[in-house]
Amino acid sequence: MTALSLTASGCVVVHGEREVLPATTRAEAAKALQRFTDAYNAADKAYDSSLDEDYVTGALADIDGARLKAGHTNNPGGNSAHQPLKLSDAKFTIPKKAGWPRWFLADAHANKGGDARWLLVFTRGSLTEPFQVAYLTLVAPGAVPEFTKDKDGWAEAVPAASPELAIQPRDLSARYTTYLKNGGSGFAKGAHTSGWRAQRTEDASRPGLATQYIDEPLTNGDYAPLALRTADGGALVFFTTHHYAKQTAAAGASVPTPNQDVQALTKGEIKQSLTLEFVSNEVVLDPKRGTGSGSDEISMLGRIQGLTAARGG
Repeated sequence: MTALSLTASGCVVVHGEREVLPATTRAEAAKALQRFTDAYNAADKAYDSSLDEDYVTGALADIDGARLKAGHTNNPGGNSAHQPLKLSDAKFTIPKKAGWPRWFLADAHANKGGDARWLLVFTRGSLTEPFQVAYLTLVAPGAVPEFTKDKDGWAEAVPAASPELAIQPRDLSARYTTYLKNGGSGFAKGAHTSGWRAQRTEDASRPGLATQYIDEPLTNGDYAPLALRTADGGALVFFTTHHYAKQTAAAGASVPTPNQDVQALTKGEIKQSLTLEFVSNEVVLDPKRGTGSGSDEISMLGRIQGLTAARGG
């Protein structure tokens, strides 16, 4: 997939940094979703990232900004294949927490991506900022877990350093990138774990072409992990990773010519090598530590990765 008013009282403005408060109201969450959708559609139609830059941040800003840049380079007149994104059946999970950033999860059906549910995490660092989407992932229908909620329906944000989970949210990015390099335990088998490692092994050495991989955690600022407490005591966690894939052709061979979108993001001349840079955002189920179920493995529910840059050599 390559892709998407102040309601608080005066006391929130003064004491919001330390009071435990809902991130927003449900009505304002719905407005934030609509503002994002409108901006996303305008940017996609024109291939102009300036039209939605106020409504995206973090991993999504990197992934979709690069997509729009490539689109504009190849089609400066705009996106002739534009089909407006329409989100429906939106469900909002809004945590009650102290301090900034404040954030919430929107779970919606879209007219793109088949039956998958679109999970969008909106965040902002102060009351003067608009809500921006930092994470966008697609998950299978029925995969979104039940969340812990109080009597008023507000969810619980899990601290990044929570010791109650199999892996602390702040460590997931590093643990996942280490797993991709070395394998081992901690992550359940699936397309984005054992399957991705197997595909890399297959692609690493082909006739006339070798591919090397580097994986890095990405955890600061707008890339920080965000987690919601699930009803079983675990957490649904969103996090970001950074990846490189370097293709090097053997003597007498050449790197396969990349498509137009890759070429639009490539600096330098492609002679014997091409280094591709990606940003990926993941959503996982992080179980409660020592549940007694026999497994503390992380289950990957969804991952969206986008090319952000490339360099020839």
